[in-house]
Formats: sequence, structure tokens, C-alpha cells
Amino acid sequence: MAEDAEKMVESTGFFKSIFSEILESPLNIGLVAACIFLIYRIIKSRQEEQRSEPEEKPIPKMKKRDFTILELKQYTGQQEDGRVLIAVNGKVYDVTKGKRFYGPGGPYAAFAGTDASRGLATFNVAPGGDQYDDLSDLSPMEMESVKEWELQFNEKYEYVGRLLKPGEQPNNYSDEEDESNTEKSKDE
Repeated sequence: MAEDAEKMVESTGFFKSIFSEILESPLNIGLVAACIFLIYRIIKSRQEEQRSEPEEKPIPKMKKRDFTILELKQYTGQQEDGRVLIAVNGKVYDVTKGKRFYGPGGPYAAFAGTDASRGLATFNVAPGGDQYDDLSDLSPMEMESVKEWELQFNEKYEYVGRLLKPGEQPNNYSDEEDESNTEKSKDE
């Protein structure tokens, strides 16, 4: 107990010595005032940035459907509704809520409207091709990376359908959604 009291007195003495050192020199007072002013300006500018960001109207949830590569290319965030879709490992996700990353001008905008699997696996932010990429030439480590990215997208974004292989027919999701809605209403 006595040791704690001594440490408290020492720390109080330490702060008193710093405080008195600051007050003894006009230069130190000026530096402290400048630091306080700069911190104030930083906080104020961040608050102004938050206020000036335009609020976007939320777009309605997208119904599940399957996409070809060409259909996916339409969802880059530059169209009227601003929706951004990205495919990862054959699954298509609506990443519109992450638009500042994946939308126009974002650091990962090259992935918008594409199959981003290869880019995510190889850490190469380049636009996807116009052809379906089966990823068969990726190394096991790169495929594991794609699967990890798929899990992250699955947790963070809305799954909206599959990326179709050439010649593959789309699923009819409307029946599944109607069944799940019917089951929910029965449970209530």
C-alpha cells in the first residue's frame, strides 16, 4: 500500500514538473497552443467531411439471379442505380454498400462488374477479362486465397446469384424465394 502511494506521489511530481516546464518558457506555451490548434483543425475538418458527404438513397434489394460475364459487366456503379456487383469463385455479390472501395474512383474499381477471383488470388488489381475464367491454372495456395476471399464476401455482402459458365443455364430463384417467404409467414 505504501509503495502505491509513493508511485502516485512520483507520478504526480512528474506531471507537475512537465507542467511547470511548459509554463516557464513562452516558446513551450506557443508550441502547446499550436498543437491544440492543429488537433482542433483536424477534428473540425473530419466533421465537415462527414457532413458534406451526400446521403445516397438506398437501392432495393436485388432479386437472386444468375449472370453471364457480359451481364455482370453492366454493374460497375456507373449506371443509374449505382449498383456494384463482383463475382468471387463463381458466386456474385452485391457490394454496393462498399461502393467507395469497389465503385467508380475506388481503389478496387477494376473489380466492379467482373469476376475478381484471379485478381484477389494473385493480389493484382486489374480488370477481369471478357471470357469466363475457370481458375484451373491457379496454384493450391492461390485457390485457398480465393476461398478465403469468398468467405469474407459471403459474410459482408449480399449473395445475389451465380456466375454462369459458358453454355450453363440459369437457375430459377423466384420459386425458392416464394417458398422461403411462405415458410417465414407460417412460422410467424
